[in-house]
Amino acid sequence: MLAIRLKRVGFKKHPLYRVVVSDSRKRPTGEAIDEIGTYNPNPELSDVKLKLDRVDYWLKHGAKPSNTVKKLIEIARAKKQ
Repeated sequence: MLAIRLKRVGFKKHPLYRVVVSDSRKRPTGEAIDEIGTYNPNPELSDVKLKLDRVDYWLKHGAKPSNTVKKLIEIARAKKQ
């Protein structure tokens, strides 16, 4: 089963996240099938960048987004309009 979830990158106490599509049975930091965006949770620089066409593609192919990623998709769609 495919999952759309966050993969932590960055460094100690300064997280950055990549939004990736991966097999849900593998660890979140493992190999990703596709990287579809980034998320910076820093309150001063908070930023969500998603390739919405790729998000739609993977959702149509059965990938399940995590709860956090669902919220990020909503934010990205609202910014686009």
